[in-house]
Amino acid sequence: MSEPQPRGAERDLYWDTWVRYLGYANEVGEAFRSLVPAAVVWLSYGVASSYMLADAIDKGKKAGEVPSPEAGRSARVTVAVVDTFVWQALASVAIPGFTINRVCAASLYVLGTATRWPLAVRKWTTTALGLLTIPIIIHPIDRSVDFLLDSSLRKLYPSVGKPSSF
Repeated sequence: MSEPQPRGAERDLYWDTWVRYLGYANEVGEAFRSLVPAAVVWLSYGVASSYMLADAIDKGKKAGEVPSPEAGRSARVTVAVVDTFVWQALASVAIPGFTINRVCAASLYVLGTATRWPLAVRKWTTTALGLLTIPIIIHPIDRSVDFLLDSSLRKLYPSVGKPSSF
């Protein structure tokens, strides 16, 4: 999940504990899309989005607690919240959700045209493929979103620096 922390370092609730897995709820929802009502999938997005928002608020709060001149505090908090929110929106919700959705849709289509398996077997196979895809896509998406933000949004606030949680 993360690298070992140095002694005395504060654990980040949203990155260093089981709470981190709430950010993957929408990917699980997408994997099960063919088996559950659409409301369950939307609920999974609600869970992941709540995680994303809570993490952004937490990073803003932590940025505000760093001792420094008051003039830079507001900018530091804003950068922490915006950076975390955009990063989480892309890396935890939008891109992985879309990816798992497309993997599952494609696999269901291919299984439907290439096999004579019963629909229930094809749906469960699609769900299994979606679930197995999640750990494969996480790190490449995270690195790609870091690169994207480093190449765009983070250039707007180089003097404040990259938030320390990433």
